[in-house]
Amino acid sequence: MADPVLALVLLAAFFLAATIACFFKTLESDLWRDAQSPVIAGTICGMLILFAPRLTNQHAVVVGVILTIAALYVRLTGRESEPADGMTLGAMTGAAAAIPMLFAGERELLSFAECILAGAVAGYGITFGLTHVRDRMKQALIDAFTAALAVAAAAAPSFLVRAGLAERDVAIAAAALVPALIIAAVFKQWPTVRGELRHEAALGVIDNEDVRTTAHPFLRLGRGGWHDPRAHRQFVRIANKIALRKRQQRGRSEDVARLYQLEVIKLRMELQEMTRIDRAMRLHADGTRERR
Repeated sequence: MADPVLALVLLAAFFLAATIACFFKTLESDLWRDAQSPVIAGTICGMLILFAPRLTNQHAVVVGVILTIAALYVRLTGRESEPADGMTLGAMTGAAAAIPMLFAGERELLSFAECILAGAVAGYGITFGLTHVRDRMKQALIDAFTAALAVAAAAAPSFLVRAGLAERDVAIAAAALVPALIIAAVFKQWPTVRGELRHEAALGVIDNEDVRTTAHPFLRLGRGGWHDPRAHRQFVRIANKIALRKRQQRGRSEDVARLYQLEVIKLRMELQEMTRIDRAMRLHADGTRERR
């Protein structure tokens, strides 16, 4: 398979794998609603990067800096998210940036790997800074450090090729890395989500038996003992959003934390109503079977 064709196949495979991995993480299929802005911004960045080497030989610097600026734009204009989500959108920005270069006729696989890795690093770092740091000066320092790391990530594929690895192997590894990290993040957050939901169960918001089937990365994909599996998946989405908001409100200003708390209260009411409806449906179904 020719390099340009393989690069296009890897690009399509990456977008598909990222979509599946994000559904595994959130059980929501609206990734492309949030990805529209990154993809558009990435395509524009790709055209800028394509012509920038004519002005400078520092290709990795150009890729890293431009994708860091794009990640900052995406983060400021999009919904609030966690660093892992920022990494995903950043990698999608990088993948879109690779599209113009795939038709340039040279370095297709290396360009793909450079943009994916630099975009992922930039998206993670920018989102981390804006999510966890309140001081503007510290945010600026983190942004600068993120740009440096993105440059290093963009330079890594060429370094690996010079070290003896095949361009195809490097490109395939770059395409597989981000979806794998998304799935790894799900398992890393599992104990934290379970702890938050145990607190909700102690408050009487959810049943104790729902904690494990809601927090476990695999059990939450099924019915979880509910009458309607679709209702259970919606229950899981809301419960995980509660756990996320509770984590996000820590360390925030009093006004912002109060807004998060109001959202948590609203979501708790939704969970309690869903639990009540499901119990009634299960009792009705049990009664129908007994009469038969």
